[in-house]
Amino acid sequence: MAAPLLLLPGLICDARIFAGQLARFDAQAIDGFGVRSSLRAMAEHVLTVAPPRMSLLGHSMGARVALEVFRAAPERVERLALVSTGTHTTRAGEAEKRFALRDLGRADGARALVDRWLPPMVAANRAKDDVLMSALHRMCVEVGVDAFEAQIRALLERPEVESLLPLVDCPVLVAVGSLDAWSPPAQHEAIAAALPHALYRVVEGAGHMLPAEAPGALNAAIAEWLALPAHTSAGRSPG
Repeated sequence: MAAPLLLLPGLICDARIFAGQLARFDAQAIDGFGVRSSLRAMAEHVLTVAPPRMSLLGHSMGARVALEVFRAAPERVERLALVSTGTHTTRAGEAEKRFALRDLGRADGARALVDRWLPPMVAANRAKDDVLMSALHRMCVEVGVDAFEAQIRALLERPEVESLLPLVDCPVLVAVGSLDAWSPPAQHEAIAAALPHALYRVVEGAGHMLPAEAPGALNAAIAEWLALPAHTSAGRSPG
């Protein structure tokens, strides 16, 4: 049996992003990272509240936190899942784009920030799905501008992790939506190629908010990952 499943949300999200996973699995979700302004501080929080040994899934920024948890305490991580994320360092223009959203939030409030930030985070054909978008919008607005500002600081000061990937000697699910414009499939394929034991899955028709956009398909990949032996190569698959 796999170790208990712990879910880590991404930027300006909380446990609600994992509603579909919490309905399917006996899992615990971290209810957001609040105003913690470094990935290390977020990882320390996870290690404080997590079970002694865990199956650890992170979405977007949460996947970067998951890697920091592994870096700090690899003996506590039985398996990892990296969903809709990246491992690259800060790119040209990234800070300016994030600061522009921060400034919009400061000037006009969380609703204006989320109105601008959220639509590109889902597949284009889902942006008019009122049920999906209203739930995501409400969550992000309630998490708020202060959390967004702290978390983008953490992301802009993120540590290098590409050299860590070959050392992650446990089964790792790498999952992405085929229509993720923020962190596209090619980026995840490269992550999977750098890992010793990667299970690579692409979910057709989903964007960056994969846990909410396609919970059933992601849950199938999670179940496959949880069924893998803890210390045996998962093998790479094109999905």
